[in-house]
Amino acid sequence: MENRLYSAKYLKSIIESHGFKFSKSLGQNFLIDGNIVKKIVRDAGITKDDYVLEVGPGVGTLTEELALNAKGVVAVEIDKSLLPILDITLKPYKNIEIVHGDILDIDIKSLIEEKMEGGPVKVVANLPYYVTTPIIARFLEEDLNVESLTIMVQKEVAQRMVSLEGSKVYGSLSVFVNFYSNPEILLTVPKSVFMPSPKIDSAVIKLNMKKDLPEVDKEQFFKVVKASFSKRRKTILNALSSYGFNLEKDDFKIALETAGIDPKSRAEELSLEEFVKISKILPPLDI
Repeated sequence: MENRLYSAKYLKSIIESHGFKFSKSLGQNFLIDGNIVKKIVRDAGITKDDYVLEVGPGVGTLTEELALNAKGVVAVEIDKSLLPILDITLKPYKNIEIVHGDILDIDIKSLIEEKMEGGPVKVVANLPYYVTTPIIARFLEEDLNVESLTIMVQKEVAQRMVSLEGSKVYGSLSVFVNFYSNPEILLTVPKSVFMPSPKIDSAVIKLNMKKDLPEVDKEQFFKVVKASFSKRRKTILNALSSYGFNLEKDDFKIALETAGIDPKSRAEELSLEEFVKISKILPPLDI
């Protein structure tokens, strides 16, 4: 295959011939490193048995490599001006379908049912930085037949996602991601391999979805986590008791001691399992 879409020269000629202008508001940065493109697809574990849902194909750089390795690829693109370019760049591949829409608005469950035999599917994406968390949250929280997410995000966001208790960057995002998945950073990606080049480096992170989630009321659990990290410098007791819940400080102190947790601990010292314990012991929380 002579011209691959990750070739900077070829990609530039395509963009210029269509008069395409990069959108800052959509966070568009296209990969131009073939080794990284291939490594993402390889580390995502894509095989000829897999259906892949790609978010934001851009001009098809990653989509092309996915199509060469997967059974089928459905790529959701929000930018209407990229659709005619994708029609040309991905024309040789019969196992790709482009869907125009916003991944935050479309019915993902129906998409998987109708176009990917109901799944399971693997999600692969080079996510726009400004909308990373809402997209990840949607895939994690909704009842979707998704096996894994392999996604490009800001390097510091990836580090927060994989961090565990005791780390300086451990926070509510860490607990949230680890509640639903087993995350691992696959590789770091320098800003120099994008067109145009972003201001910061990126990382590819893989979230392997958990089949069995912790046995706890999710609403109660995430209320506890959010309140605990709302005031990082405070002790866990003071953070919970000052958040505005319908309980007295002594109620929280008793619950923490019952869970075997020092009330003077801080949120970043507590494991996911300890947050589960607290959530189970406390009565239903309200504000």
